[in-house]
Amino acid sequence: MKIRSYELFQVPPRWLFLKIETDEGIVGWGEPVIEGKASTVKACVEELMESLIGKDPLRIEDHWNMMYRSGFYRGGPIIMSAIAGIDQALWDIKGKYFNAPVYQLLGGACRDSIKVYSWIGGDRPSDVGEAAKRIVDVGFTAVKMNGTEELQYIDSYEKIDQALERIAAVREAVGQYVGIGIDFHGRVHKPMAKILAKELEQFRPMFIEEPVLAENNEALREVAQHTSIPIATGERMFSRWDFKSILADGYVDIIQPDLSHAGGITECKKIASMAEAYDVALAPHCPLGPIALAACLQVDATAHNAFIQEQSLGIHYNQGSDLLDYIVDKSVFEYKDGFVSIPQGPGLGIEINEEFVRKQAEISHNWRNPVWRHKDGSIAEW
Repeated sequence: MKIRSYELFQVPPRWLFLKIETDEGIVGWGEPVIEGKASTVKACVEELMESLIGKDPLRIEDHWNMMYRSGFYRGGPIIMSAIAGIDQALWDIKGKYFNAPVYQLLGGACRDSIKVYSWIGGDRPSDVGEAAKRIVDVGFTAVKMNGTEELQYIDSYEKIDQALERIAAVREAVGQYVGIGIDFHGRVHKPMAKILAKELEQFRPMFIEEPVLAENNEALREVAQHTSIPIATGERMFSRWDFKSILADGYVDIIQPDLSHAGGITECKKIASMAEAYDVALAPHCPLGPIALAACLQVDATAHNAFIQEQSLGIHYNQGSDLLDYIVDKSVFEYKDGFVSIPQGPGLGIEINEEFVRKQAEISHNWRNPVWRHKDGSIAEW
């Protein structure tokens, strides 16, 4: 079996899909994308695929190493996201070739389902108490929200109090035991992160996410000294080498690699195993489309330290198109009592509605994240 051809589809709301076809008619789908840089990742996929046409798609480990190691310059969000989508599509092909879900080829499942959480509140969180109540009423047992708007390096306690009021509203609305993930989104610099992390303890959050930017991970040491709340990070880290130091340092409790950004199934399975050796939990980042989510669930099935999965159904970014619109059997992502079952179909376990994909690709998108500025005119972290 040889790789014969590929196609890329830039589809709303902000996704990029990859279809790889073999000479035996088996097709695999992947989701290589960086939000806001879809066209850039698309160009990188095209460069990488030049070396894969005519090759055996089943030699995934070799192809991964070729794509990563044959380039003198390696790593980073664009290259690793391109590799990720190709890797997902190759695993989809391999599963279909052997008529088995990917997780079976990774050693088999250690769980049948996994808890999921739902986003509330949007970029600038508001009305979060009411939104959280609605989510819990439909069966979710965990939510995640942005904790703050933009913050300066040193900012006012008024903004801290506003954040605390929002979290208090959520806790009051959902009760004591619903999980609340609070995303700092890299908007909070170390001085304010220490204050906020300490103040949030009273609400017993499930975790605080990206309390500082990934390039400032050394600051996690100080943040960890100010709180007992589990610290999560990793969505802007792109390989096992990026994760190596934070695991060794011991100041992170939950890692959140993104299977469309951090080298795909092949790499994220290795990252998950590294984390398990440090007694660190896994909660893959996935505010993306159905292919990315399906890939996450295949790894979740085999990773003992996976405890919760992000998913994008109804997220504020998905204007016009949503997670289920692109798949044929929408029941594969049916959430029940806050959990989703691991897909059992061959490959990634989902069937893409190719006709809908092609129609949406004609619409395409040019999604960009917002540009925020502080009152003094300086650029703020989004």
